[in-house]
Amino acid sequence: MKLEPGTRVAGPVVTGLAPTGFRIDRGEPVPAVLLAPEWWRPWDGVLSAAALKPLAALAPEFILLGTGGRLVRPPRDLVAALEAQGVGIESMDSRAAARAWGVLRGEGRWIAAALMALT
Repeated sequence: MKLEPGTRVAGPVVTGLAPTGFRIDRGEPVPAVLLAPEWWRPWDGVLSAAALKPLAALAPEFILLGTGGRLVRPPRDLVAALEAQGVGIESMDSRAAARAWGVLRGEGRWIAAALMALT
């Protein structure tokens, strides 16, 4: 599946995804990724408050969590830890999260995302 950005906003853009990973700004695919409005980095896919700390530190409106090929609810302790920092989390499958990232960033929203591999 190839994703094409509409209105270009500063920061990383998910330009494609496949079972092997996410293509960010037309680069090489990475299996899992952390996305911030101004940067991105590969991620090991470990779902914990410590792993998402760089995103939460940005004080985003919320963090989009792409849970792979299907929706999986995040652990309650992770949700509680993020909410204690004033950060919400929205879970969806990674395809939907990648699309939502593009739409919301296109609107200029200050959000973050953690996208897990589809497989």
